[in-house]
Amino acid sequence: MSVFLVLPVAAVLALLLTGFFRRYALSHNLLDLPNVRGSHSVPTPRGGGVAIAITFLLLVPLFSIKGDLPFPVIYAMLGGGFCIALIGFLDDHKHVAISWRLSAHFVGAIWAMYWFGGFPLVTVFGVVLNLGWIGNLLAVIFLVWLLNLYNFMDGIDGIASIEAITICMGASFLFLLQNEPKAFWLPPLLLAFTAMGFLYWNFPQAKVFMGDAGSGFIGFMLGLFLIQAAWESTRMFWIWIILLGVFIVDATLTLLQRIIKGEEFYKAHRKHAYQVAARQYGSHKAVSLSIGVINLIWLLPVAYLVSIQWIDGVLGVIIAFTPLVGLFLHFRENLVERT
Repeated sequence: MSVFLVLPVAAVLALLLTGFFRRYALSHNLLDLPNVRGSHSVPTPRGGGVAIAITFLLLVPLFSIKGDLPFPVIYAMLGGGFCIALIGFLDDHKHVAISWRLSAHFVGAIWAMYWFGGFPLVTVFGVVLNLGWIGNLLAVIFLVWLLNLYNFMDGIDGIASIEAITICMGASFLFLLQNEPKAFWLPPLLLAFTAMGFLYWNFPQAKVFMGDAGSGFIGFMLGLFLIQAAWESTRMFWIWIILLGVFIVDATLTLLQRIIKGEEFYKAHRKHAYQVAARQYGSHKAVSLSIGVINLIWLLPVAYLVSIQWIDGVLGVIIAFTPLVGLFLHFRENLVERT
């Protein structure tokens, strides 16, 4: 099968599997009920995102047939991704203690980093940094943070799928322009098309929620794409960081503010900037689509400037994130005024 035929197959398979798991959730009463910490108003089946994990893990090995994707990368994605999806699937069925969830997250991250051979050298403003074992430790923590970050940000209809589609398509486009090997843009394209199939069911008003199995899996894969890219060039590493800007800024700053205020940061809430925006404008669709637009008309052009080496990667991150921090503070101010 041509690698490019894999992509539409992924979209169709994810669409069909999501429909199956939606019926499964309804038959097993796996419903998210409206509550003060949620952003939905009707009971909705959850856990449909496991279809994304199954589709991706079934199809990504096909990229190895013609040598487009090295086996160590496939082993990292299959083993780590399965671990993250499994614990998420179990949590979607019955709450799993945070200690067990985090343990599984670290196991998946350590497995992946083993097959990646650790964290590579990085260049910051022209200075090459060899972080050694500290870099490996930080990479594992980063993977765990990113998969949980993605879970935190999956709080309104369509947002997680649209984020995955736009940044994966954007990164793949930039890497194609730079004639990078297929190993760096085929897996992101596969994840994007898989998310498209799921989005049919999750677009506002959602017929099924992604759940931890889907959101954690996507966040984990994005982290793997980022670290894999870093082995090729630090420039590609910064491109992924820039494209993830909306989610990184909102989730990280929200977490820091909750920790500073002594709140139970690990519990569900509605204090993210995107959640405030959805309430302010009365629309999940408008906010989710707006994030996609920001990714394409702001973050992607900045990432392009980094890709052609017009600006340094760190400078690109600063330029890209500055207005995002401004948006975050704007909506957080609105939250304070309303409470």
